[in-house]
Amino acid sequence: MTKGGMESVEVFTTEGKGRGLKAQKEFLPGDVIFAEPAYAAVVFDSLTHVICHTCFKRQERLHRCGQCKFAYYCDRTCQRAAWLNHKNECSAIKRHGKAPTENIRLAARILWKMEREGSGLSEGCLVSIDELQNHVDSFGEEEKRELRADVESFLEFWPPHCQQFGMQFISHIFGVISCNGFTLSDQRGLQAVGVGIFPNLCQANHDCWPNCTVVFNNGNHEAVRSMFHTQMRIELRALSKISPGGELTVSYVDFLNLSEERRKQLKKQYYFDCTCEHCKKQLKDDLMLAVKAGESKPSADTVKEVIQLSKDTLEKINKARMEGHYHEVVKLCRDCLKKQEPVLGDTNIYLLRILSVASEVLSYLQMFEEAADYAKRMVDGYLKIYHPNNAQLGMAVMRAGVTHWHAGLIEAGHGLICKAYAILLITHGPSHPITKDLEVMRVQTEMELRMFQQNEFMYYKMREAALKNQKIQVMPEPSNENAPSLFHKKE
Repeated sequence: MTKGGMESVEVFTTEGKGRGLKAQKEFLPGDVIFAEPAYAAVVFDSLTHVICHTCFKRQERLHRCGQCKFAYYCDRTCQRAAWLNHKNECSAIKRHGKAPTENIRLAARILWKMEREGSGLSEGCLVSIDELQNHVDSFGEEEKRELRADVESFLEFWPPHCQQFGMQFISHIFGVISCNGFTLSDQRGLQAVGVGIFPNLCQANHDCWPNCTVVFNNGNHEAVRSMFHTQMRIELRALSKISPGGELTVSYVDFLNLSEERRKQLKKQYYFDCTCEHCKKQLKDDLMLAVKAGESKPSADTVKEVIQLSKDTLEKINKARMEGHYHEVVKLCRDCLKKQEPVLGDTNIYLLRILSVASEVLSYLQMFEEAADYAKRMVDGYLKIYHPNNAQLGMAVMRAGVTHWHAGLIEAGHGLICKAYAILLITHGPSHPITKDLEVMRVQTEMELRMFQQNEFMYYKMREAALKNQKIQVMPEPSNENAPSLFHKKE
């Protein structure tokens, strides 16, 4: 089954897993298998005034819709592009007196589109919204209560003159949003800023060690001639060689968790039992629970004690970060690392989590040398655990490279930036803003490395002078959020 621009993939059905996607031709790492615009998408409630409602880019100054005073856009181009989807919403917000929550807004946008186009297959879609899984039957009591509240709020917001839908169908739409909502990120890919529905992507099954990744592309409306504008979309990209007929899989959760934890998370959020090879055989679990090798191997009780201490410390760290007490975070990390180092192995996830926080917060506090040491150890551990073309691995290597560069460790910094660039070329592609930023850093560090190799003394002298004249670039304030996960789950 293929349709408009989706000739390279086919929907198939398997027993136990339902629908899936398979390749119709060979793909190599970095190939875009397909790009898909959102069926409908909205900005998160908390960010409606700082994110463009068309391309989801974060901008300093946005134009506000003069009618509803709710929607914001980069410029007139984005505002015009939004009108078809915003028109009904605009008058409904004015009539209602205020904008409803993101879930209600997304459901309304989906139903207005169905009103305009009918509920059959949209252009370029392999399945219709009617056919998407909603898992409403699997909802627990709390989820059912939230669903009823959402349906009631929706009915208050939905205009009486618009096409009326039955309660069961409205519930189906909210179920679809809950299970299939895809997280949209800002142009740097670092912060989750909205949620959208992409019917073709929803057909890709999960695997903890997938052969594809999904990247959100905000599109480009900056070209003078509108014929060169590109649309906001997701791209499904190959991570490894895929043969014709091979199933296309993505990971719904971060791999850096024990198989049991990943399975629990998948069951709770997506209502299925993961049967991928990595979960069945508990592959890499031994690395993630590694203890210090050597003659004096720590006892099981000592290991248990240190892991419990690590979990307690991570809770305290989260609290201190929420309050912006970064020096307290550093102290907690240093104390915890002292206890972990004689007991836990280099790839133990509890050690890696503390190293990650320590390197990020110390970079922010401009204590770059200590941060670089922790970042190097974190990356060495990640490289043994993650798939070599994993986007989160690429981002971590990039952060470590920048930290080493700021610490004046130009050789290691350049090497890490090159490594990150190679990964992100595959996961994000050469035109993504993060990859472009990395390319600039790669060229800059290469130039500095040549200078360093020719005359070390002069390199440090020039670096010192440059730092005196120019305030060193401050790292972004550490975020309490993890990297945006693939699918958005309403908390």
